[in-house]
Amino acid sequence: MKTSNEYKETKLGVLPEEWEVKKLELLVHKIVGGGTPSRDKSEYFGGNIPWATVKDLSEENYKDKTIEYISIAGLNNSSSKIIEKNNFIISTRMGLGRGFINTEDMAINQDLKGIYPKTEILNVVYLMYWYKYNGLLFESLGSGSTVKGIDLKTLKNLQIPLPPLTEQQKIAEILSTWDNSIENLENLISKKIETKKGLMQNLLTGKVRFPGFENEWKEVKLGDILNEFSEKTHENNQHMILSVTKTGIIPQSEQFNKQVASSDNAGYKILRYGNLVFSSMNLWMGSLDILRTYEIGIVSPAYKTFKINYSLVDIDFIQDFLKSKHMIWIYNINSEQGASIVRRNLDLDGLLSTKIMLPELREQQKIGKMLSTQDKEIDLLKQKLELVKTQKKGLMQNLLTGKIRVKTS
Repeated sequence: MKTSNEYKETKLGVLPEEWEVKKLELLVHKIVGGGTPSRDKSEYFGGNIPWATVKDLSEENYKDKTIEYISIAGLNNSSSKIIEKNNFIISTRMGLGRGFINTEDMAINQDLKGIYPKTEILNVVYLMYWYKYNGLLFESLGSGSTVKGIDLKTLKNLQIPLPPLTEQQKIAEILSTWDNSIENLENLISKKIETKKGLMQNLLTGKVRFPGFENEWKEVKLGDILNEFSEKTHENNQHMILSVTKTGIIPQSEQFNKQVASSDNAGYKILRYGNLVFSSMNLWMGSLDILRTYEIGIVSPAYKTFKINYSLVDIDFIQDFLKSKHMIWIYNINSEQGASIVRRNLDLDGLLSTKIMLPELREQQKIGKMLSTQDKEIDLLKQKLELVKTQKKGLMQNLLTGKIRVKTS
């Protein structure tokens, strides 16, 4: 890569001398809209024609399959159109700024548009990256009080920074390489998570045991391990406000991107390192965790907080044990559905009287260490993934604006 000193002022700001700025309509053969077959005609659906809608929009850059499929009859008796493969499909209503390249012919509905670039002047992969990079711009161009949309005229008038075709291709190639790295890391993380689930299923149930451990597992009541307590704050904002999710304990500001709690949080429950916390209404979904990321924090009085008897259990072992499939099943049978499908009423006394089987402390420590090692490996991969994503954002900013040039020969 190289940095050029030869730049010019354009409608889009400062760009390299060799770059042009052109309206999208001058760079494409056509922009095609779609439609929806009648839902009253069951024979119009379930065919072999992929039919893309906003439900198919995700972070993926390429798609060859869709959630729904339509039949030839559905296509012929609606305004849906086939977008030939290797073109760019975007949303013009809901999910503005998102899109993908279709690697197979597919039909689209009325919320999407298929863009056919003139490949002799506009590289489709470059177009995709430029479009996704400018997602916030398209959100701002959208109109509508409830569902934002962008009309065809606005779409055609989009100003595209246009490097020479060889440079477009090189930019697309570089960014695709970073996306491949991201995809590989995501796949590796998924495999590691599945590996850990398998280990949990075997080690936490005694199906597989480490050599040297032959003692029978002992039956104990959950209430012998968990002791509910309620230590409350006396001042406002005494400690960081925390929330409990299925992925663990996080700052409330991180979950909602802002503080949503009452401005007066005096009387919130104090949570200390090693304490367990859960919402009795959401426990059945596995929303619980032990505080280990912070030394102290506060949670809403709606949460249940517990001290753990660490003379009986190892912290690494019990953290995974309480999140195991077997325990989530136990939470479910001790929770009754209330007025809401999601929120359920927990029979806490019934839960705490539940009997569970535990290995001796030494075996727990061995199991806990193994599972903790898996967690650390997953965390390191996640950190690497975030770093690569951040680096890609920086690359997009520099490459798609010409701040950094690429060698094309």
